Amino acid sequence: MSAVAPLAFITGASSGIGQALAARYAQAGWRLALVARRADALQAWCAAQGLGPERAAVYPADVAQTDAIVAAGTRCIATQGLPDVVVAAAGVSIGMDTAERADLEVMRELFAVNNVGLAATFHPFVAAMRARGHGTLVGVASVSAIRGLPGHGAYCASKAGVVAYCESLRVECRGSGLRVVTLLPGYVATPLTARNTYSMPFLMAPEAFAERAFRAIQAGSSYRVIPWPMAVLAKALRLLPNPLYDRLLAGRGRKPRRTEP
Repeated sequence: MSAVAPLAFITGASSGIGQALAARYAQAGWRLALVARRADALQAWCAAQGLGPERAAVYPADVAQTDAIVAAGTRCIATQGLPDVVVAAAGVSIGMDTAERADLEVMRELFAVNNVGLAATFHPFVAAMRARGHGTLVGVASVSAIRGLPGHGAYCASKAGVVAYCESLRVECRGSGLRVVTLLPGYVATPLTARNTYSMPFLMAPEAFAERAFRAIQAGSSYRVIPWPMAVLAKALRLLPNPLYDRLLAGRGRKPRRTEP
């Protein structure tokens, strides 16, 4: 009797980093539990990849809706079993201007997806993974968590929150067999970065990021900046005194707001 392939539960799987990670796990022979708002697009992608119902299941859900993403996780356990890896890859990135009242709602939206949505993604699995004695929860943050960027206040704050939340959860789970991995992508060519008008050093294809991320998750790394040159740059920027950092970013392009082209 052949062993059952391991299972990966991945949010944001209809595009970008989430879809690239889904493809990498499929390549490694894993079963997939995929979550996205666009279920039709995700099912079409599974069919194009030759992933039948025995290899992949699609759970339509909006990560910003807590009950919806919790229900998706619960259905996954009931239908496919308890995952071995859970990747919270769903995220949104929109520029904001604190002087604009409408952008306070943008900030609320980003936190609903990037922070509450991430915790809600993990919620259905934490107790069961602890009881089983193994499992991996992966939070996708960003190098934007390390220092603030012009027009990027909501996104930078939300991703800094992801880093701190995942670290808190990692410490809480110490000794339980449940691992928590925090990934900090640099610039990846996805719909989230397509509208950026400023330079994006070390820009990566989603597939290149997914390969490095897969290896980091398998190794159980607690914290990984990808790619490594961005990790070096991020550490250098973190050490810069505020006056120097402010001068360095003077004149840098801002992240476009929702109403801007």
